[in-house]
Amino acid sequence: MSADKKVATPEIDLEDMVASSDTGARKPLGAPGKLLVGVAAAWSLFQLWIASPLPYIFRFGVFNATEARSIHLAFAIFLAFMAYPALKRSPRDRIPLTDWVLALVGAFCAAYLFLFYADLAQRPGSPLLHDVIIGVVGILVLLEATRRALGPPLMIVASVFILYSLLGPYMPGILAHRGVSLYGLINHQWLTAQGVFGIALGVSTSFVFLFVLFGALLDKAGAGNYFIKLAFSLLGHYKGGPAKAAVVASGMTGLISGSSIANTVTTGTFTIPMMKRVGFSSEKAGAVEVASSVNGQIMPPVMGAAAFLMVEYVGIPYVEVIKHAFLPALISYIALLYIVHLEALKAGMQSLPSNNPARPLINKLLGFLTGLLLIMGLSFAVYYGLGWLKPVLGDATPWVVAAGLAIAHVLLLKLGSRYPELELDDPSSQVIKLPETKPTLMVGLHYILPVIVLVWCLMVERLSPGLSAFWATVFMIFIMLTQRPIMALFRGRGDLVSDLKEGCRDLWDGLVTGARNMIGIGIATATAGIVVGAVSQTGVGLVLADVVEILAMGNLLLILLLTAVLSLILGMGLPTTANYIVVSALMAPVILMLGQQNGLIVPLIAVHLFVFYFGIMADVTPPVGLASFAAAAVSGGDPIRTGFQAFYYSLRTAALPFLFIFNTDLLLIDVSWMQGVVIFIVATIAMLIFAAGTQGYFLVRSRWYESLLLLLVAFTLFRPGFWMDRIHDPYESVPPAEFAQALEQVDQGSQLRVQIAGEDAFGEAITTYFLVPVPRGETGEERMERLGLELWADGDRTIVDMVEFGSLAADIGFDFDQEIIEVLAPVDRWAKELMWIPGFLLFGLVVLLQRRRKQVAASPEHAV
Repeated sequence: MSADKKVATPEIDLEDMVASSDTGARKPLGAPGKLLVGVAAAWSLFQLWIASPLPYIFRFGVFNATEARSIHLAFAIFLAFMAYPALKRSPRDRIPLTDWVLALVGAFCAAYLFLFYADLAQRPGSPLLHDVIIGVVGILVLLEATRRALGPPLMIVASVFILYSLLGPYMPGILAHRGVSLYGLINHQWLTAQGVFGIALGVSTSFVFLFVLFGALLDKAGAGNYFIKLAFSLLGHYKGGPAKAAVVASGMTGLISGSSIANTVTTGTFTIPMMKRVGFSSEKAGAVEVASSVNGQIMPPVMGAAAFLMVEYVGIPYVEVIKHAFLPALISYIALLYIVHLEALKAGMQSLPSNNPARPLINKLLGFLTGLLLIMGLSFAVYYGLGWLKPVLGDATPWVVAAGLAIAHVLLLKLGSRYPELELDDPSSQVIKLPETKPTLMVGLHYILPVIVLVWCLMVERLSPGLSAFWATVFMIFIMLTQRPIMALFRGRGDLVSDLKEGCRDLWDGLVTGARNMIGIGIATATAGIVVGAVSQTGVGLVLADVVEILAMGNLLLILLLTAVLSLILGMGLPTTANYIVVSALMAPVILMLGQQNGLIVPLIAVHLFVFYFGIMADVTPPVGLASFAAAAVSGGDPIRTGFQAFYYSLRTAALPFLFIFNTDLLLIDVSWMQGVVIFIVATIAMLIFAAGTQGYFLVRSRWYESLLLLLVAFTLFRPGFWMDRIHDPYESVPPAEFAQALEQVDQGSQLRVQIAGEDAFGEAITTYFLVPVPRGETGEERMERLGLELWADGDRTIVDMVEFGSLAADIGFDFDQEIIEVLAPVDRWAKELMWIPGFLLFGLVVLLQRRRKQVAASPEHAV
């Protein structure tokens, strides 16, 4: 009896932890409970409606962007006060009167822009007294909803920025600004699309909700359990197998999850006890789960909803964001698998008994290759088949494709019906043997279909993320309603009516869960909009740049380190979405501005991924690493020690941003398909060597100098250009007066680096660098003309005389009266990849040293 109590208590605590952080811990009884569930389902249906083509077909229920954001936030605030208690001691089974009042008042203030849109549109920038009152009440209620749904950190950050806006003239030193009036603040933050109802809430409304809903429906259909079982059946029998399975399961769950805490608890309740069984300590078991769950937030296609925000902030298509983010995330996961393997080797762990039939290695490889070839063949057939069908079938193509998907769904269910059903796991039970791989794989193959629909719509049809998620969700709903009856039919049992009811119940639960999962994200994007609004209204971003520049003393690496630390601090306690909004609004401009002034010119996406990675690391890092506390609650370990261990495991994730800032090849920027494959292979090897260096173990325990050599090899493979630059400067300096000649001598499509001195937008003197692409043209003068730039010589100085409006030079940033300080032209030199050769030779030396020690340790004389 006492054992049962010991098991039950942590489960309740974990449920409370996930509920309080994701869905709301309150479960009211009676009519209020039904209302809460009904409003949540209504929110999901509203989001599906506005994402679908139906409003335009029926010419009813068409909302513009501002109206949709207003209704979206009204739902979020109302549900926040319904679902989240004010305090820990507040009742969980009923809703107090004060919460009813706050919910209704908050929903009205949020819906104010929708209800009075026509009136507000007639007086832009001139709010009346009642507009300001609504705005003040709305912001205060939003801050309280933030405290309840997300905890104090984001509420405090937003409050500080509001106070900073109002008290600008009273701020000390460089923090001072001219200040903002109350009317100006409310107009900017509540009545326009610059603050609360800005881009972040727009992305939450248009894209994020549908992806979260899609993930909730996929999980309710049974895909979450399928992913965990499949990962364990594939990897559980290797050394440290449960930990490897935890990494893969968390990665697959992270693909569709927007919460690292929910990911940690969902997969951790099953994986952490299994890791402890094979020899991991409580802290290490929790740390592996934290590291893999938090990494789920950097994994496309959702990236904790940040991928959709990057589309808006960076201004590139969604497919491009996925392309750039994919390689670092995949390398990070592969390295974590290797770290787990090294931990198992160090501790001499045993594997769990496999339930798979014994097969020779060659048969396994042949089976894998056969499966891979079948998938590739099917992919080509579908791609080129649809490419041929679309011109032939015209408008009927969607119906034919839908019919094909329905047939594929039925056939996959027929295939799965030959194998036993996957039973839901009880986290408290002791699992004795692992599931067999083939039956586990086959029984859930139909869950892959909606993911294929999503990827197809995004990558091939190039539909918007919102519309892609809509069609994937529609197909997911079809699967939920039909999978039980069809599977039962093939198995020769079951009651059609009860199976349909069960499917409808799963669908209803998915709609409710999706909406409740979105409460925190909706609130977070609205509140983070306050920070973005304050940055645009007060110019605080320039202040941060000044602070970092003073502390870094112009050192480029120190600038990046300080930005990383500030991103970590700003990200503490914030959910992924709010985290990215805050760090990108505050820290990305710092790297861009100071980097450009110091000669580091990198694409905007690289900068945004840099701050995003370090913001996400805050979920791991003590003392506020929320995911570490969640994992410790499951493992029974110490949360601070779990956090530090998880941070140690996540060093590879912390190293990657520095590497891709200096080597954008890792982000697949301006590389060919073949180059991308080579970069992936070499970067993966480099990250595995880095993991071995930081873990102090490779073939055997590494000596200190071997660890240093491994880190040096990893650095060389990641950044071969660093060493090549020491051997041969990549640029030659050209006198500014010979700008045109430099353009003529350099190949079209390459770039010049030009240092200029001028003034910024505020009249302050600055020195910065521009990358100037070489345009078409036979002569230097013709290329200068295409560039839209005219220079004149003033003694020894070369001055910008004229910049053609709308020209390439104007887009780059050239302006009148700027002085050209230096022109750097690229030179022909050896390929930087040649530095990989000495890197691999040095790695071979470490391998020889460790193999010799391993052989000595294994010899009979040594054993005696």
